[in-house]
Amino acid sequence: MSQEIRNKLAQNIEKLRTKKKISREELSLILGVDNSYISKLEKGRINITIDKIEQLANFFELDAYLLLK
Repeated sequence: MSQEIRNKLAQNIEKLRTKKKISREELSLILGVDNSYISKLEKGRINITIDKIEQLANFFELDAYLLLK
């Protein structure tokens, strides 16, 4: 995954998370990952699997491709 795509995904996740008014910790529990994973994800520092993108999309009730747009 290119850095540009990671950055876009990071921005979108943080925006959606704050709009839904949930903490990083709450999102990490929903995804079954460590809180630091969400922090790194929102900073564009890690790659994410397709499965996690799908989980996020389902949680935010949108199509997965919109997380990358």
